[in-house]
Amino acid sequence: MAAEKKWIFTLFSAAFVSFLIFITTISGFSASSAFSSGRAFPSAIQYGISYPPAFAYYIYGGRGHKDRILRLLLAVYHPRNRYLLHLGSDASNDERHQLAVAVRAVPAIRAFGNVDVVGRPDPVTYMGSSNIAATLRAAAILLRVDNGWDWFITLSAMDYPLLTQDDLSHVFSSVRRDLNFIDHTSDLGWKENQRVQPIVVDPGLYLARRSNQIFQATEKRPIPDAFKFFTGKVYSHCSPWVILSRPFLEFCVLGWDNLPRTLLMYFTNVILSQEGYFHSVICNSPEFRNTTVNSDLRYMVWDSPPRMEPQFLNISIYDQMVQSGAAFARQFQKDDPVLNMVDEKILKRGRFRATMGAWCTGRKSWWIDPCSQWGDVNVIKPGPQAKKFEESLSSLLDDLNSQLSQSVLKSFQRTGRSQQVRQ
Repeated sequence: MAAEKKWIFTLFSAAFVSFLIFITTISGFSASSAFSSGRAFPSAIQYGISYPPAFAYYIYGGRGHKDRILRLLLAVYHPRNRYLLHLGSDASNDERHQLAVAVRAVPAIRAFGNVDVVGRPDPVTYMGSSNIAATLRAAAILLRVDNGWDWFITLSAMDYPLLTQDDLSHVFSSVRRDLNFIDHTSDLGWKENQRVQPIVVDPGLYLARRSNQIFQATEKRPIPDAFKFFTGKVYSHCSPWVILSRPFLEFCVLGWDNLPRTLLMYFTNVILSQEGYFHSVICNSPEFRNTTVNSDLRYMVWDSPPRMEPQFLNISIYDQMVQSGAAFARQFQKDDPVLNMVDEKILKRGRFRATMGAWCTGRKSWWIDPCSQWGDVNVIKPGPQAKKFEESLSSLLDDLNSQLSQSVLKSFQRTGRSQQVRQ
């Protein structure tokens, strides 16, 4: 028993020190280590409360996902946004270079210089905490290279938008810019025994070689009492997809409070920590807990009982998907015909071309990309899908306002009882 405890202590110490070293690289990373276009934003782009919101996209994938990432980038592209593309360490340097070359071949991207490709990716283990480290690193990069965006959006190569960026910006223009969209619950259910209590070590944090396997200790640990553990809704197996506000990301990355660092150390040894880290930080923070909209704005279809990933979407559910009012959907097979339907009917996007927006002024034809010429990029023109998304978001905001009102009422009642006791 003593030897086993000594082994566990050694394992924790190694993981803790390695994770500290890994995370310290966040603040020191700059776009110079990525394939960057090196161009500044044109002066015509305007940011601030008087202008439409802008988004920072972190789009990630692995080996063989180069074409998927490029297609997804073009589907969500807008000159006002910022993009960081991450091909994992299992992809070759040649694949990364090809992605960077393909990105620079798009006229608008080359002119606005708002897309970067990570050139030296760190190993990421799917079940481990290196996923959170990679996401925090991406957020730190995007905070450093651009001070104009309002929300941080995570997408994988198997995701796709269900609206244009003009639609998204139009609807988010009427939303408080400190709100965070994250699916969360403190009702852990089966996850308490299978996700929270097990102790794991992610080799991607401290081993030079890549590994897809995590190390799991024989003992388990109790639920923490220093903070409340939150995760995605109990019947959804995966919930790492988030839309987070810039103020909250600064809170997590810049570290003026101990809470994000304390929880980061705890989640170092949690299975699938990306399903609980941001959820737990934001719901335990007095400053941000009332800024959470309980949805990730994604459309997914789960098996019953749910598996590790949602079902692949196809043409048979196109109507339900579009009518859902979600902003994004997952997951899709590569080049599935349903993606062509989204391109044609919603995004008005041609092959190898960016999604049409009010900023595109070129004449549309077989041989001319309308987004190869542009006018005022601060002007947006929403389409029909924006109404469905607006209705869905309004319902979520009504729920949030109702919860906040109930919370204020309960706080007032407690204060009244306390005053009566003192009298």
